[in-house]
Amino acid sequence: MVKMPNCCQQQYPSAISLIGNSRFIRASVSPIVLIALCLCTSNASAQESLNAKPLPTLSQSPISPLPAVRSPALGNQISFNGRTLPGNWLQESGAANQITTRLSDGAFRQLIGVNFLNSSNWTRQPIQWFSSLTKPLVLSTTLLGGYRYLDITNFAQTAGWQIASNGNTLVITTPKVQVTNIIQSQQPSDASVTPLQPTRILVDLNRPTPWQLAQGSTIKTTQIPSTDPDTPIPKSTIPPNREWTVTLDAIADPVLIERYTPQSSPAAPTSLPDLLKQLSPATPLPAPEPLIQKVEVANNQTIIHLSVPFGLSPQVSTVADPNRLIIDIRPDPLQERDITWAPGLRWRQRYINLGTDRFGVVWLEVNPRTGLTLKPMSASPNTLMGTAPLIQTAQRYSAVAAINGGYFNRNNRLPLGAIRRDSQWLSGPILNRGAIAWNDSGEFYFGRLTLEETLIIGNNQRLPILFLNSGYIQSGIARYTPTWGATYTPLTDNEIILVVQKDQITNQLPGGKVGEQVVPIPQDGYLLTLRASATTNASLLPVGAAVTISSTPTPADFNRYPYIIGAGPLLIQNRQIVLDAKAEKFSNAFIAEKAVRSGICTTSRGTLMITAVQNRVGGYGPTLAEHAQLMQQMGCVNALNLDGGSSTSLYLGGQLLDRFPSTAARVHNGIGIFLKK
Repeated sequence: MVKMPNCCQQQYPSAISLIGNSRFIRASVSPIVLIALCLCTSNASAQESLNAKPLPTLSQSPISPLPAVRSPALGNQISFNGRTLPGNWLQESGAANQITTRLSDGAFRQLIGVNFLNSSNWTRQPIQWFSSLTKPLVLSTTLLGGYRYLDITNFAQTAGWQIASNGNTLVITTPKVQVTNIIQSQQPSDASVTPLQPTRILVDLNRPTPWQLAQGSTIKTTQIPSTDPDTPIPKSTIPPNREWTVTLDAIADPVLIERYTPQSSPAAPTSLPDLLKQLSPATPLPAPEPLIQKVEVANNQTIIHLSVPFGLSPQVSTVADPNRLIIDIRPDPLQERDITWAPGLRWRQRYINLGTDRFGVVWLEVNPRTGLTLKPMSASPNTLMGTAPLIQTAQRYSAVAAINGGYFNRNNRLPLGAIRRDSQWLSGPILNRGAIAWNDSGEFYFGRLTLEETLIIGNNQRLPILFLNSGYIQSGIARYTPTWGATYTPLTDNEIILVVQKDQITNQLPGGKVGEQVVPIPQDGYLLTLRASATTNASLLPVGAAVTISSTPTPADFNRYPYIIGAGPLLIQNRQIVLDAKAEKFSNAFIAEKAVRSGICTTSRGTLMITAVQNRVGGYGPTLAEHAQLMQQMGCVNALNLDGGSSTSLYLGGQLLDRFPSTAARVHNGIGIFLKK
């Protein structure tokens, strides 16, 4: 699908923000002092909450204090058993040189394999990791910048970890662990839910250890050639299996590695007796792929390689006594969650029924009246050209949460829709497509958007400008401002380029071939490009001519809002489905496509939801019509479809909630959610 980036000449302040219950702190002091103040405030707030609502918490372990460190220390790298990985952390020294270590919850969940349990109190996060679900461990939390940090001090001591900071890097060493057994078993399935049969893998350990799950690429199968040379090999109609890996910081017994070492397949017979040919199928059916493809030990880790059929995915959990990792291969792996992550920010995920289908949906519900704001974000800081992973863009802006935004051209990485920030158009809308507008007061507006720009020449002659800072290329006049970047390179052959400075045409240049000429964009003006039939207007625009621009969005209500992101199609207005993808010039193939999808909507509660709809159980994602019905069922009053497919990315505090980062495409722009300072 096409995507786009939004130019970001002015970055939003990345000053550290901290919220402790309902109190806000803003200070113009050095970063180190500010961090110390923030941590103290958050700790006090968390303690007040702990006193008000007693919950089970970690017990203190009789372990000697860690060595003193400079207080506070923070960084964004973790050396984990010798492997350097990205992850944000904080450390501070307290009384008697006791050190408190805080890890961002995204790193804690993804690197350690911790399961987050439901919580309505953002200052306390219940977790499960080789422990009881009925009496979970509870960690206190701190909001700082774009991250939520969990106090893992007692957790790490209980687990026997050694922790030290080294500049920007937090060094963590965990005890040596043995994998004592790996068992595969078939589990009974609920035929009323799905005909697909789940399978369970049990990994026994001599003590708890970190683990990670990763999704790989599809697995190419080798077809057995037909024994009859006159019979062609039929193409499989079944989607290929996908590789998944489960990696444990543990060493497997050599017997286990040998047990799951792939055996070479016997060569297919070159011929069969005529009678056997008649009794045997023309093309032998390939043997089913073994679920466990291979078990290997590398870098002091045990890696279990899985081949998982289409429609199934691993769901990993842990239990204690015995210490065991459970890998369930099932059609519905999404685990339900309802976590108040920050004041006014709620992380939810569950399955939603639509007819006979069930769709996994992950979403964030945002209350803009509780200290949260929204801003458009772009992948490149100084130009509209470029793409980047949403994680990278969100971290550059210090966003606490984010979702991918509008469309763009994947080849030239240019925007294909509206982006407006701080009342300035960065890129104009196209094709009367759906858009969302908002302000800092928590007011939102949805509709189909056009921008009518007109070039007015001195004799009051008027020429339409069709596109503003857009990668959508058609015959006519387009305008490029400094927001586009420092220079413009022709996007079509034989353009005529007009340089406008201080409302006067100062130069007229031939564009030549696509991509050959680089034309500077004046900081006190803009460029006009005349394409195809519009080049005949060059004689009306001589050097020295005075020109002005009139610019009006339709509907005019859009002009009341400083922020706009365009995508489409528009799905819901005033609780009614208004989907009309043909009117917004989407192709038939796009309309019928089944794909994972991103969306944004408002609710009757005055909240905003940013959503990622995943594949249906045992199949592909929703069509546009199904997406609209799902959003309506979730309680959306107004809703807009955002760019989807591989672009769909829902970000929270350093992590993607809806998919593995390796499977997410680079995107051009997004919508960021920020904590007010």
